[in-house]
Amino acid sequence: MNVLDAYPSANPLKTGDPRRVFFRGLAPRFFGLAGLFAVELSAISAWLDTDNLSGTGAIRAVADFGTYILQSLVVLATVLLIFGYSQAKPRILPINKRLVDVPPAWRFLAAHCAAMSTFAFLSSLLFGRTPPPVAPLILAWVAAGLCGVATGVFSLIPPKIVGELLGSVGSAWNYAIGASIITPLLVLGSQRLWKPATAFTFELVRLLLIPFVHSVISIPATKTIGTARFTVQIWPSCSGLEGVGLVLAFGLLWLWFFRIDYKFPQALFIIPVGVGLIFLLNAVRIALLILIGNAGASAVAVGGFHSQAGWIAFNGVALALASVTRRMPWLCSARSPAAADELPDENPAAPFLVPFLAILAAAMVTRAASGTFEWMYPVRFIAAAGTLLFFRHRYVGVNWKFSWAAPLVGVLVFILWIGLDRIAGTQAESGMPGELAAWPAAARIGWLSFRILAAVITVPIAEELAFRGFLLRRLISADFESISLQRWSFLTVAGSSVAFGLLHGDRWIAGTIAGLFYAAAQKWRGSIGDAIVAHGVTIALLAVWVLWSGHWSLW
Repeated sequence: MNVLDAYPSANPLKTGDPRRVFFRGLAPRFFGLAGLFAVELSAISAWLDTDNLSGTGAIRAVADFGTYILQSLVVLATVLLIFGYSQAKPRILPINKRLVDVPPAWRFLAAHCAAMSTFAFLSSLLFGRTPPPVAPLILAWVAAGLCGVATGVFSLIPPKIVGELLGSVGSAWNYAIGASIITPLLVLGSQRLWKPATAFTFELVRLLLIPFVHSVISIPATKTIGTARFTVQIWPSCSGLEGVGLVLAFGLLWLWFFRIDYKFPQALFIIPVGVGLIFLLNAVRIALLILIGNAGASAVAVGGFHSQAGWIAFNGVALALASVTRRMPWLCSARSPAAADELPDENPAAPFLVPFLAILAAAMVTRAASGTFEWMYPVRFIAAAGTLLFFRHRYVGVNWKFSWAAPLVGVLVFILWIGLDRIAGTQAESGMPGELAAWPAAARIGWLSFRILAAVITVPIAEELAFRGFLLRRLISADFESISLQRWSFLTVAGSSVAFGLLHGDRWIAGTIAGLFYAAAQKWRGSIGDAIVAHGVTIALLAVWVLWSGHWSLW
């Protein structure tokens, strides 16, 4: 007889409480491993730079191919997890039941620490100026790294269950291995496109400037172009290939996600159209940057417009692909709501997404119109508050209540955020921006008031509605409104949290962990109010920290 059957009240599967299964089953172990490996990988990437390796033979191979091998391993694990979940899903519940009362294997955790310590020691030798005999050192270095990965996994998931999971993913192995091979090949192949793409972009910019500038300065050898008052140099990173990659990824994911709404193969026509459009808009972006600088606003051109115009272009292209193509009979299938003329009068996703999208749109515009200091930040608060007010009647059924645990979650996330920031070494006591410090006291207080109000009120509400209220449930079902806020799914919680983390740029690890905590706060009682309050407390504490310590880089 199973020991859990002897104590029905202690068996989470029999109590019907899915939260206990989640917190004591397989999902938190995956989260723990993801967090552990993400922190270690970030530390290793920041510490070890293959460009510093010098030598020939095996050591040269590590320098040339080490990064690509690591990319392949990460892609292999990610794709195997994503595609393997659907294959292994029938085994998840029994495995959860077996893992409920299985504690972490501390001996494997100790072995993991020892293996990673050995890996760090061997890394210091390999990346030192005078490494010992290379071949044995590299073999020992790779072995220590593999042992570190294996013992880390075994510390939370027993080896027998790991074997069962790997054996139950079926054809997902084919996708994972294929993706791990193709990814580095695509990266290597794209590098060969930098030079011709840069040359083509340079020529497009020159042609776009001719109607607006009497004398265009054009130096093909250095890819320098502009006017007598303002010139720029087009680097390979500005060639437009990054935008092409983003649109390509978005287009493929969009077509896969909404594949029942499109006719194939004609729907594939969306991909080259989007790629061509984003490449052209990149040249337009550079031409506008030069014209803005030539008009005398060089700080705006370099400080704001240069970075934000690219994102504005990408979002514009993505929005066009998402909205226009679903209303084209030539592309839409008979099952598409647009083709069947069944589009609802009220989009149920709008109240959850529009406030967040309003913040993003306002941020791109205000940053593009700013130099080194975003003086138009209050526009973000006004945009979000306006959309929330507009949809106020649609929020009647939303559970805004929160418990005492929500502020505690917010405090915990704040501590983790500051701790991870210190570990990464990204904090800098830069002090108040010079432009803000030069303002009159009343204007400075007004700007700070809007900054804090937006951070503590509108941003938490808008982001939690979008990521926890919509995205998390939409990943479970297209009819997301029918999904309870307490329903758990490993992939949906992880996916929405990673998406939330990526929103925070270089701090994506901290953002992902914060997303997991906010999701847990929401699902504990099924109230989005808990997630909003936890989120608001975190940002409020960050605001106090910034104003008190001078770490303005956190803002």
